[in-house]
Amino acid sequence: MRRRRRPDGCGCGAWDLQMLCRDPPSSREPGDARRSSRLRASRTLAGMTEAAPASGARAFAGAFLTHPAVLWSAFVLVHLILGLICLTAPSLPMGDVTIAYAFWVRQGVEADIWVGIDTAWVYPIVALVPMLASLIAGWTFYASTWLTLVMAVDAIAFAVLLRRGRPDRATAPVAWWWLGFLLALGPVALGRIDSFATALAIVGALLVVGRPVIGSALLATAAWIKVWPAALVAAAVIALRRRLTVVATALAVSVIVLGVGVLLGGGPGLVSFITQQDGRGLQIESPLAIPAMWAAWAHDGTVIYYDREILTYQLQGQGVAEAAALSTPLLALAVAAISALGIVGAVRRRDPAILLPPLMLAFTGALILFNKVGSPQFTGWLAVPVIFGLVMARIGGGRSFRTPAVIAVVIAAFTQVVYPYLYGKLLALDTVLLITLTARNILTAVLVAWAVKALIDAVRSDPELS
Repeated sequence: MRRRRRPDGCGCGAWDLQMLCRDPPSSREPGDARRSSRLRASRTLAGMTEAAPASGARAFAGAFLTHPAVLWSAFVLVHLILGLICLTAPSLPMGDVTIAYAFWVRQGVEADIWVGIDTAWVYPIVALVPMLASLIAGWTFYASTWLTLVMAVDAIAFAVLLRRGRPDRATAPVAWWWLGFLLALGPVALGRIDSFATALAIVGALLVVGRPVIGSALLATAAWIKVWPAALVAAAVIALRRRLTVVATALAVSVIVLGVGVLLGGGPGLVSFITQQDGRGLQIESPLAIPAMWAAWAHDGTVIYYDREILTYQLQGQGVAEAAALSTPLLALAVAAISALGIVGAVRRRDPAILLPPLMLAFTGALILFNKVGSPQFTGWLAVPVIFGLVMARIGGGRSFRTPAVIAVVIAAFTQVVYPYLYGKLLALDTVLLITLTARNILTAVLVAWAVKALIDAVRSDPELS
């Protein structure tokens, strides 16, 4: 180590001892010494009286905000508020649950025609489990039972995040962030099949580093509900040193799911979700649709229409088909580039606590940014990598995740402004709503750029310092 330079004219060996190099009190005038002593004492007393209330208030606030009863009460309150909106809002934020999901379940129960088994389906087969489970209290309470089940799986994820329900100063702020994110995103956070995949993915991500078998099993199960958590499995395979365990576990889960599906009479429909998205057009909320949406606003020949087969609003006009066709190669290029960065970091043996969070965020953000669908519930996916990154930053020595945490909340808030409350105005190409949607999609690109930059920094970092 480089030795510190001594102060000029001082015989002491360290800057911390500078006070000993001053003239001793005996060399000063007695009156000056007494006055100096009284002045120091008065300043110390004043500082103590000013700091005591502030430190006491901070201690009380810290104890209050980390108390389990406070956090769990807030958790219940947030879910009750969002659940009430889901059940009562005139814009039907639970429309997917009460119309599409209920129809698929009713078709299976009453006509013995099960989606994903007897027919092709847009979702992996495990997505049918929560849809069917919501029928346990009958058709009358189908929606409320769905919300209860979502709250239950979220509670499990919340407990794991709080270290088995016992929060501390490291995990409580992350839990508060998640609750704020849910409020910012609004009812769509509870009213889609993505809610179950997200909750499982949160638990899987938090466990995959220390317990790769359990963590990767949960992530793989989540991917059999909604495909996107497969990207988190890929990130774990790249960044973790026990990658073979992750691969073997994910494959085992897939074999079990497919095996059960075959025993239930399934065939090609079990994997039909892989190709069901191919024929979709460009949905109006997609980041790739922003130029076409502004063209429609300018009456430049592009129009919005409702696709009754997939129940979404899409675009039609010059360049729209080409933009939709570009989504798959663009996503493939983005995933390949992100994977290459992650592999370089793994080869250089970078700490997974530093490498894995931005890798997860980059993959997840790319799946949203280059997706031709762009449904509002996709924003909820961001909770998983951000929660994981915040936890790693606080207890695992990872990079600070405050910037993406803030950006994600803003993206969620913009999403709620657009859907469900003012979606009709977006369909009418209202200027303010179109600006809001554009800002949201630009922020998604910013988030992906941040993740890629953080990934590059992780790859370049000195392993001795990480």
